[in-house]
Amino acid sequence: MLDKIIQIFNMRFLLLLILLTSLSLSCTHKVSRIDSNQQIDLSGRWNDSDSRQVADKMISELLNNPKFKEYAQSLGKRPAIIVGQIRNKTSEHIDADNYMKKFEFAIFNSGLADMVESDVFRNKLREERAQQQDFSDPTTMAKWGKEVGANLMLFGEMTSETDVYNKNRVVNYVTTLFLTEVETSKRIWYGQQEIKKYIKN
Repeated sequence: MLDKIIQIFNMRFLLLLILLTSLSLSCTHKVSRIDSNQQIDLSGRWNDSDSRQVADKMISELLNNPKFKEYAQSLGKRPAIIVGQIRNKTSEHIDADNYMKKFEFAIFNSGLADMVESDVFRNKLREERAQQQDFSDPTTMAKWGKEVGANLMLFGEMTSETDVYNKNRVVNYVTTLFLTEVETSKRIWYGQQEIKKYIKN
């Protein structure tokens, strides 16, 4: 009797093991590498393609704007720009730091303006410079008072509007940017870009 119970238990255990193995095999997922510029929308939310597209368009618009060109000409040199805060006023979590880096990248690669480090990295540079005063050879030591001051600051905000009907949604993302002269607070340029998405469930 005990042998029969053990035999039934072993058979059930074997069936359970087979079932679990087949379930684990069916739950495996496949990962493949794709081109980083390929646009893929899974959730319909804001994504890296949107950030790159808006940044490229807006910086191109900024650098080709007659008022910006006039300002650069009046300086007699390439303006130095610092990218300030881009506030996220949408209902979604958007990595603002990553978004700002897209704008910095587009400005830097344009060759039409110089970039000044943001406050976070600038503070790290100042810490390094302070330590060099105590520990570095005077001939290689970075000197104080040599930082390039920014002529212009780029900052702005993101907003979104959502229209919902049944299970369908239309989301309109609006990025508004301001380029302002640091010394006078005079606005040099004002731009806006929209991305509208239709999410059908």
